[in-house]
Amino acid sequence: METIKSIQSAVEPRKPKLFVFSSLQKVFKQSIVLVALFLLWEIAPRIGLVDQAFFPKFSSVVVSWWNMVISGELFAHFMASITRSVSGFALALLIAIPLGLMIGWYPLARELLNPVLELFRNTAALALLPVFMLLLGIGETSKVAIVLFACTWPVLLNTIAAVGNVDPLLIKSARSMNISSYQLFLKVILPASVPTIFTGIRMAGTGAILVLIAAEMVGAKEGLGYLITYSQYNFQIPEMYAGILTIALLGLLINQGLSMLERKFSKWKQPVNS
Repeated sequence: METIKSIQSAVEPRKPKLFVFSSLQKVFKQSIVLVALFLLWEIAPRIGLVDQAFFPKFSSVVVSWWNMVISGELFAHFMASITRSVSGFALALLIAIPLGLMIGWYPLARELLNPVLELFRNTAALALLPVFMLLLGIGETSKVAIVLFACTWPVLLNTIAAVGNVDPLLIKSARSMNISSYQLFLKVILPASVPTIFTGIRMAGTGAILVLIAAEMVGAKEGLGYLITYSQYNFQIPEMYAGILTIALLGLLINQGLSMLERKFSKWKQPVNS
């Protein structure tokens, strides 16, 4: 026993160090390619591989980005875009999740609506941008509406699929316990559907930014899409790339935030190797 305790005491203090080392190693592996890409971006214009007039150094882009942050210009465009995208995204969730749960719960509704859902799913949101602008104008309403349209279908279809694909064995086991349909839905169907629903939510989160940026390039006076187009027209190339980098960072933050929410709401789901 004393030998075992001595071994345990010798091993346990090393665990935090091993954890920190493995975490640093993981971060290093994940960032090495990104760092190499930024280095290539910095070096290529310097040595003449690309024209600096059209592809400036990474450091020049960072300086322009920081100047826009200090002046408040970038924040104004960022807030305009994030307000539009969050509004459309939130409305899509409020509509698509309850509707998807209802359609998925009733097989007849799923069968009847499937052709219509497939039609809208395969209709590109940007193809309808002129329609939204004609009907709703070039103001905020049309931009929120197109984000709403783009986000609704991935969430709705994944929610329907999530409810329809719940393991029948789980349902049979729950029914054998004589629980009500309401309890079955709340305690079995809904928790089992969460991972697939969040897959649709993450797809919608990415789509919200992409569709909105394209819409802002066509008819807007502020927003990240407008910033990129305005900078291009005025040949402010570093500012244009700074706007593109901001969009990339925004998409990354949204995806990471939704991933954290997914893990929080799916704590019951244990990894296979646990």
